Amino acid sequence: MINVIVTYTVKPEFVSENKANIQKFLDDFKQLDHTTFEYKVYLKEDGITFLHYSNYINEEVQHEVLNVPSFKEFQRLRDESGLNGSHKVEILQSI
Repeated sequence: MINVIVTYTVKPEFVSENKANIQKFLDDFKQLDHTTFEYKVYLKEDGITFLHYSNYINEEVQHEVLNVPSFKEFQRLRDESGLNGSHKVEILQSI
């Protein structure tokens, strides 16, 4: 199992657009086999920091999920919004 947490902070004026972009890829993820992965997104208390939690049964599933076109578009728009080095990816070890 692959477990990942991604956090990043956006500019306040980009929060609504980011939420809409997230909803697009989450809707597309519904077309995939949910028994092989989990993907959840949270907005932290500060109202501008997003946390994405995901787990995948294997690398093949991870690759499939992360290459959904709406997800790739979300990433492009997020990155272009100006993250100021706040983007952090953490791989979690299961205990």
